Amino acid sequence: MTTSPNAPAIVIQGLTKTYASGLQALKPVDLTIAKGEIFALLGPNGAGKTTLISIVCGIVNPTTGSVLADGYDIQTQFREARTRIGLVPQELTTDAFETVLATVTFSRGLFSRAPNPAFIEKILRDLSLWDKKDNKIMTLSGGMKRRVMIAKALSHEPEILFLDEPTAGVDVELRRDMWALVRTLRDRGVTIILTTHYIEEAEEMADRVGVILKGELILVEDKTTLMKKLGRKTLTLNLIETLEAVPAELAEWNPTLIADGHELQYEFDANAEDTGVPSLIRRMEALGIGFKDLNTRQSSLEDIFVSLVHQSSSQEKAA
Repeated sequence: MTTSPNAPAIVIQGLTKTYASGLQALKPVDLTIAKGEIFALLGPNGAGKTTLISIVCGIVNPTTGSVLADGYDIQTQFREARTRIGLVPQELTTDAFETVLATVTFSRGLFSRAPNPAFIEKILRDLSLWDKKDNKIMTLSGGMKRRVMIAKALSHEPEILFLDEPTAGVDVELRRDMWALVRTLRDRGVTIILTTHYIEEAEEMADRVGVILKGELILVEDKTTLMKKLGRKTLTLNLIETLEAVPAELAEWNPTLIADGHELQYEFDANAEDTGVPSLIRRMEALGIGFKDLNTRQSSLEDIFVSLVHQSSSQEKAA
């Protein structure tokens, strides 16, 4: 079977997972990921991120639904599909007594790839592991072991790479190296699906963002569209004199006092025709409330994520 160069990298349809205990880990998920895309999957612990990845990678069987990886069915064409996928799991699982070079070379062989020492060397150099190539895994730091897991996942030249919480518990230097590596891989056409707790990773790298909560994919959106659609701005006014409380005359703007009364904060929709900012400032002037400085801040992806989770929880309680 040959796949069209324009075909999606991943197609998930009606995917669910219910365990024998009755726990529904995944509600019906439909998702298409384009080739060369960086897709970030966000969600709290227990939301279903790892379950979803494990099914797509053929580690866990779904209850219902189907997954195509580069056009191959992960259940009926497992070998063809799995060859196209690289997985960096959360757990550091590798042979402690093997050397770095041996374990990465062995991983390539598992996928029936012909030996390619030059390619393995390049991966190890890219991940700052070449000088550790003869070290046993057991002698490495946690960050170095994480790099080895990434090298193993890349050893068979996959077209789709899953990174499940890849930088959890690692140092800032490795996180920066990871971001640089991900961009390099994307430039080569590799599709990357990233799960993370670190919102800044999604904000820094992702093309699209999915939010999963209690097994349900509650939102999938282009990152910039999401930021524009849901992002709000916060106006902070640094007051000349402190206030004990927000004056009743400002109630319609619903501002909040912070920094022990030294600052007044007002949230507004930057896309609205009337943001309320000019009228708020005029009212403050009329009341004799002066300020010496002001600044605005765009809502971050983290703000949006927290807002979405809060909305979902509120709707669940109301139901």
